[in-house]
Amino acid sequence: MTGDLDVTGLIDRQRISRYQITVAALCAAVVFMDGFDAQAIGYVAPSLSAAWKLPKGALGPVFGAGLFGLMLGALIAGPVADRIGRKPVILVSVLWFGIATLLTITSTSLDSLFWWRLLTGLGLGGAMPNAIALTSEYSPQRSRATMVMIMFIGFSLGSALGGLIAAQFISKYGWTSVFWLGGIVPIVLAPVLYFVLPESIRLLALRGSEDQRIRALMARINPDLTLTQAHFVISEEHPRGFTVKQLFGEGRSVATVLFWVMFFMNLLDLYFLANWLPTVINAAGLSVELAVITTTALQVGGVVGTLVMARLMDRGNPYVVLGCAFFLAAVLIAGIGSAGATIALLIPAIFGAGFCVVGAQIGSNALAATFYPTAIRSTGVGWALGIGRIGSIVGPVLGGFMLSAGWHTPTIFLIGALPVLIASGAVLAMSLLPSSKRYLEQRAIGVAAAGH
Repeated sequence: MTGDLDVTGLIDRQRISRYQITVAALCAAVVFMDGFDAQAIGYVAPSLSAAWKLPKGALGPVFGAGLFGLMLGALIAGPVADRIGRKPVILVSVLWFGIATLLTITSTSLDSLFWWRLLTGLGLGGAMPNAIALTSEYSPQRSRATMVMIMFIGFSLGSALGGLIAAQFISKYGWTSVFWLGGIVPIVLAPVLYFVLPESIRLLALRGSEDQRIRALMARINPDLTLTQAHFVISEEHPRGFTVKQLFGEGRSVATVLFWVMFFMNLLDLYFLANWLPTVINAAGLSVELAVITTTALQVGGVVGTLVMARLMDRGNPYVVLGCAFFLAAVLIAGIGSAGATIALLIPAIFGAGFCVVGAQIGSNALAATFYPTAIRSTGVGWALGIGRIGSIVGPVLGGFMLSAGWHTPTIFLIGALPVLIASGAVLAMSLLPSSKRYLEQRAIGVAAAGH
């Protein structure tokens, strides 16, 4: 193959290789620890509150601090990664949140815990959008949503494992044991990422002067390709200037705002559930250990929901899939509040809520990663997540307020059902926009071309 060669089309025509799976697996390891460290504070909350003799809702600001850090990290890291590359931002972010998580064990007051969770959130927020973007850029069009969503299952697995570890470790070694593990593993992972994780092949093509690096990466994907004379290009829009401004270019303005609404509302519910479910269930009469284990059904349901929605989104209309998932989530969240301490009702309701809320959030990540072009992909995903993090701050704080005010559990969860109803309306409205219809047409063309 000689002359100008479109790297996107070239990847689309290849079978998924071991190397592409390796890239996705490394990104999954990053978001696994991201999920573990992001949810760790929620799982240790009941024991930490008891150890420090804290009143109900006292940890709300601490939850909010970590999520505020996640927001800042995503907003800052997205544009930076579109400028300097995905790999260096991922490396710095992983080391950052590993060290900050480890240092959380030095906390002796709510003030110090607040600041360490804020710093941890900065690293967590920087890692996530770039892991999503990098996986997307090594995936063929026909299975891009599936690869991104399966990769992101690592986040749900990390969150669920955090609950299982917390249930076992806290009673034996204290709440600090969760942060010991959450800090050491990312620090060990960083050298592996440095030596094995590649830079985005599409971002290299966009630069126009990286043919040798791209040739080596394509040889890892398919050694049978002969590309010695090829010059690699990328046949898509090349937005110039301030990357955040470009999110509103080429008819993307309304879609971008609706993405932000969808992320805001769903992450509000996701983090409300993840942070307060153990405390609410424990207050209903279950032991701390049983409350934590029951809450892991949220993340387990998310894993199953992700696998199901990934195939549905690649084979059908992703906007309709997400819209239906958000609507069903509202019904199930309201059902959690009516279940009380009845395990036979709680577990199915929490599992179903996780199936829809977590699965649809991962699906939203995949949709954003494929909707925006390479030059602004990390910015698009990062800012959607960053704006969504405002919702993830509001959710736990609002939950703390309602608990402190003594609101009845059914009322709390009925109110919790409203945000995902709004998210459902946002994504269905997005499906009617010309930019979304154009995206679906381009996706169909890409899949058809790859089939030939």
